[in-house]
Amino acid sequence: MLAQLVFYVFAAVLLLSAAMVISVRNPVHAVLFLILAFFNAAGLFLIAGAEFLAMLLVIVYVGAVAVLFLFVVMMLDIDFTQLREGLQRHAPIGICVGGVLFAELIMALSHWTMAPAGVSVPLQAAPGLTNTAALGTLIYTHYVLLFQACGLVLLVAMIGAIVLTLRQTGSGRRQNIEKQHARTPEETLVLVRVPLGENVLEQGGFLRPQTSYYDTAVPGSYGSTGQPAVEKEETGA
Repeated sequence: MLAQLVFYVFAAVLLLSAAMVISVRNPVHAVLFLILAFFNAAGLFLIAGAEFLAMLLVIVYVGAVAVLFLFVVMMLDIDFTQLREGLQRHAPIGICVGGVLFAELIMALSHWTMAPAGVSVPLQAAPGLTNTAALGTLIYTHYVLLFQACGLVLLVAMIGAIVLTLRQTGSGRRQNIEKQHARTPEETLVLVRVPLGENVLEQGGFLRPQTSYYDTAVPGSYGSTGQPAVEKEETGA
């Protein structure tokens, strides 16, 4: 009885927090509700006896992914007016997709029935294996191809996010890789013997590369217009 009560409490809070993630307007509040949803999902995993998945959800998703989302959202300069500009234009498509998902939910719930109270099918782990070992054997043996495919999907999503958010500005320092690899140590490295008790300023100040960066800079990037102009801009002279 107590386990069922705890299950319904965690499930109710999970559904409520998940609904708030997609309904609140403040993105920071959405990430906080997402963290709450992760904690309640971890509680459901604990009730089911999958303590490894529960700790994995808390440590990986809450401790890394959700916190990373929170910091990214807080550091981004989000223009909410620009985000709402395409709302009415894309509203028909959103309504169609939502209608299809709602119809699928209705079809799924119409064929769902409550099992008798006395009927239960407990999950039995493989003999001699812990939950962690059984999960690793299942993922990396029987479903290894699907696991690798999920990794490729995440890799493509990460590359796409980097490409979409990359901004080409004139203040970035970009180098020609071929010229960079063709440099010799004599062109870029200067060994200076500083006497004991003297500092760098007494030896003439900090040394700058003679022509290493400005020869290998990509046209259009910071420093490609010439060394004197860039040095003048950096020093403010």
